[in-house]
Amino acid sequence: MELTKAVLDCMQTLRRQLREEQAVDIRLSQPDAILSMLSACAESQHDATRELGERLSSLTGVRLMPPALSEEELVRKYTQYAGPLRG
Repeated sequence: MELTKAVLDCMQTLRRQLREEQAVDIRLSQPDAILSMLSACAESQHDATRELGERLSSLTGVRLMPPALSEEELVRKYTQYAGPLRG
């Protein structure tokens, strides 16, 4: 992945905001900096921080994995009939 000026600017802004909001210190030189920022944004209570996370995600093409479903949610998902109804 190429780190363009837009990506770096977004990362720097997000880094400052996360440091103030959550006391999270993420260095831009870390190999997992983008994933760390995205996961911190997902946990944020502020809309502006989550929006910056979405912007970083769209600029980099990096997406977080959706949370794993619990056993109860899996059972509900796969036991629900979704075929055609016949009368």
